[in-house]
Parts: sequence; C-alpha cells; structure tokens
Amino acid sequence: MTTTLAGGRAARRQTMRRIRPRRSPAVPLLLAVGAGAAAVLWLWWTSTPSIADTTGKIIAAGRITGLLAGYLMALVVLQMARVPALERRVGSDRVARWHAMSGRYTVSLVIAHVFLIMWGYARQAGRTLADIVSQTITSINTLPDMGKAAVGTGLLFVIALLSVGPVRRRLPYDGWYHVHLLTYAAVFLTFWHQITTGNEFAVTPSAKTFWYGLYGAVTALVLWYRILTPIRLNLRHRMRVQAVIEETPGVVSVLISGHRLHRMGAEAGQFFRWRFLAPGMRFSSHPYSLSAAPRPDMLRITVKAIGDHSSRLREMEPGTRVWAEGPYGALTAQRRSRGKVLLVAGGVGITPMRALFETLPGASGDITLLYRANSTQDLALWGELAKIADERGARLMYAVNSPDGERPDISAESLRRKIPDVDRHDVFMCGPPGFAQQVYAALRDAGVPARRIHHESFEM
Repeated sequence: MTTTLAGGRAARRQTMRRIRPRRSPAVPLLLAVGAGAAAVLWLWWTSTPSIADTTGKIIAAGRITGLLAGYLMALVVLQMARVPALERRVGSDRVARWHAMSGRYTVSLVIAHVFLIMWGYARQAGRTLADIVSQTITSINTLPDMGKAAVGTGLLFVIALLSVGPVRRRLPYDGWYHVHLLTYAAVFLTFWHQITTGNEFAVTPSAKTFWYGLYGAVTALVLWYRILTPIRLNLRHRMRVQAVIEETPGVVSVLISGHRLHRMGAEAGQFFRWRFLAPGMRFSSHPYSLSAAPRPDMLRITVKAIGDHSSRLREMEPGTRVWAEGPYGALTAQRRSRGKVLLVAGGVGITPMRALFETLPGASGDITLLYRANSTQDLALWGELAKIADERGARLMYAVNSPDGERPDISAESLRRKIPDVDRHDVFMCGPPGFAQQVYAALRDAGVPARRIHHESFEM
C-alpha cells in the first residue's frame, strides 16, 4: 500500500518563489576559528618568559599544546550544540565532519600535552623519561583538580577509540550516540585544572576571564539549543504518530500529526532527530529527513528498515507520542544558484529529494530527478513522483539494475547523453556514501563545478 501526501497550497507557492541563493557562512566561521587559535598562541607567547634550558622548553611546549587542546575542546562542544547558524546554514554533515576533525586534533594535542608536561615535571624533579608514569601519578595526587582531569582525559580516549572507523561501524548507533554524549562530562572534568594549574591564567587574569567567557558561552548554547529549545518545540506542537504505511517492501512512511507544524520553520530537504515514545524506542533518537513538504497539520518521514530502530517503526501504533529536535540540514532551495536543477537520489535518499522535487522553484522543464534503486520494486514513492512530474512539467528518470544484476551506467558520458546541459545545472544529491562519491566524480567530469553540487551524507 502507498500513500500520497502533497504539500497543498504552501508547496505550490514555494515553486513560484524567486531564486535567492544564500551563501554558506563556512569561510567566515573558519577564519574566526583561526583568529581564536592565533589569540591562544599570543596568550602563550606573552606569558612565557625566555627559556634557555631543555626542561623549560619541554614544559613550555606542554603548555601550548594544553592551551590549544582546551580551545579545541570548546569548539568540539560548540559543534555538538545544534546551533541553527551551523546546522541550517553550513550543513549538518559538514559540521559533523568538522566535529570529527576537531576531536582528532584535540585528542592528539591532549596526548602531546600530557606527555610533554609530565616529562618536563619529571626532569624538574631530577627524574628521567622512564619515570614519566610515576611522575603522572604524583601529579594527579598532589596538584589541584588533576584527579578530575585524569578521569576526563580517560573518557576522551574511550570516546576517541570508539569513534575510529572500523570500531564505530561495529557499534549499534544508539550505543555509540550515548557514549559520545560523555564528551560533555570529559570537557567539564578537564576544564578546572586548566584554570587552577595553567600558568597563563595566573600571569594574565584577563585570560582567565576570557576562558570562563568562552566555556560559559558554549555551555549556554548547549543548554539553549539541545535542551530548552527541544522542550519548547515539543510542548508547543504536541506531535503524535497518525499512521504507519508500507510504501515498498522494507520501506515505511510515518505520518506525524501535531499543532501548527508549519510554524516549526522546517523546509523541504531538512531532517529532524526523532524519538518515538513507544516500548523499546524511548531512548533512541535517529535522524530522518522529511519526505514531503511540511503541512500545517502533518509531517512525513519515509524510512528503510536497515537497523533495529528503523525496523521497529512499522510496529508503532497510531497515537504514539513523538519527540523531535530540529529542523536541521542545509540541503534546501536556498543553496540553489541556477535556474535548472538536477536532483539525484540513491535508495532511501529519495526522501529529501522527493520533498525538493515538489517544492523547488522552477518553470516547466527546469527540474530533473534521477532516482537510483536496485529494482523497479524498490522505487519508493514512485507514484507521487510521477504525479509531481506531470503537474510541474518536470523530468523524472530512474536507473535500476538489469534483470541479470548489472548495475546501470552513471558516468559523465551517460549524464551528458541524458542531460546535454548538465554542466549548467545546480545538483542536489542524497544517497549512501559510495553512491554519492561515484555520482560526485561523474558530475565533476561532466563539467559541473563543485560549488554547484549540494549534498548531505547519511553518516550522521
């Protein structure tokens, strides 16, 4: 059984809007991060006296690595805060990559900081490098807040270990997600020793004020956007499951009703983090994209059963309470810069593409959707897509495996053959990582500039 859910007048009005591309603030934000790192280096430089001996140089190196690690810790937490300017303008997947990269640098700097500081302290005490472990134990037992810092550092190492690619892929999503939340505890525990033992904060009192301000601002953003904003959103909109409908084998749509849902600010192409308050699902929060334009009384997600959480969705009863966080994601019409648009979907990546196919501004012939699936039976929402294409004068194509299992050719040549002016299109793309990489390479070979290929990853 399938269901058709159209956005109605709101969706039709969206297709008539003027194209107003909005630039991502990624570059200014990265410049601001670089300026902050430069300020940290300046703080270290001005508070470090001239050093002649090797021991002093080792301790100074330990202090600068510690300062930079502390600065990056604040950024790591900021990237987890779900700040709209990041999540909706830069893009959730890009912020996630920044978070992962910042985390790797942070752990590397923490390792360098601990090693260099303890080695320097050991030399000061007349010990050798071989005594670094005993020196570390002595420092933990004697220096203020070092016990907390040791526990926090241990948590950081555990989180880093579980985030390594092969390990991460073996963990259930919910387990990894909840372990990852320990980052907040790790940062809290390591913060205090920075203030009490940091030479720079003792020499420059204004630096201590800045450090408190930095961590205080990040804490306020986390409390506002990760706790208070979701509470306010869910109390206001009171969402519940209205129906669960099978679209194709293994793919279901969940219809979610609520109060004044159009005031949530969601756009086609975005997603929410959904928590369904049903037995066995209360403690699981997963990101699913909207598969139709938001309506005042209805939202819809379409999900493929690829894990425990997604498989349980088909079993939910109407009336189940829903807790949502969002909307997130920058894969919206505001990324568009050209008149013509190609939408490329792989598998369940059709969900945000279907919503964009319905709502992207454009005249007849401006919008093309290419849908990749294993077979025609796997083309979820195909009836809706065909109806939208007919009503809008849009072009709808699919690419499925041949009866003998041969995969379709999606290359620069085949794209140019099907869409001769593909290099003059904006491209929106969503699908599994391998598929996305293949299509991205084909689009670049076909002459589409990287700045006009807009995509978000499933790896969230």
